[in-house]
Amino acid sequence: MGQRNRLQYIILGLLNQRPQTGYDLAKAFENEIGEFWQAQHSQIYPMLKRMETSGDITHEDTVTGEKLAKKQYSLTPAGHDKLVAWVSEPSPELSATKDEFILKLYFIKTAADPRLQPMLQEQAALHRAQLAHLKQRRETVFPDQAAINQAYGHYLILDHAIGREQYYVDWLEKFLR
Repeated sequence: MGQRNRLQYIILGLLNQRPQTGYDLAKAFENEIGEFWQAQHSQIYPMLKRMETSGDITHEDTVTGEKLAKKQYSLTPAGHDKLVAWVSEPSPELSATKDEFILKLYFIKTAADPRLQPMLQEQAALHRAQLAHLKQRRETVFPDQAAINQAYGHYLILDHAIGREQYYVDWLEKFLR
């Protein structure tokens, strides 16, 4: 299933949480969803139009301020059923990540290559920063057990991301001189 196809399910899931504007949905990809899935405005808005045409979502025009009209999108019963069916399906595929650093490492032939240590140092700094960010997000979003219980799947994803980044940092540090 291509990324474009999955985007509709992400949008359904976000709208299942609460009605949202296209702007709200785009912001979700900068924050929580953005930790593990990317989508741009140029993908989101056309998808919203297709999903509304297919009957999975609907919108209500709202006015904020004096003249600013916004479309507030909501899930239809058909959209909810589609989301439930998708979440219930197995996920048998392992998806490859596109990591440019790993790709570049492939072409480093020896441990003495002068490009290697700067590459490792740069990546270690980036992954340490990402690890600190994820730990801070966990403290902010999940300050107590009640918060964890309200969004357990999200908690699991954040915990996974922290583990992944911790492993990456540990791996890089093993080869730093």
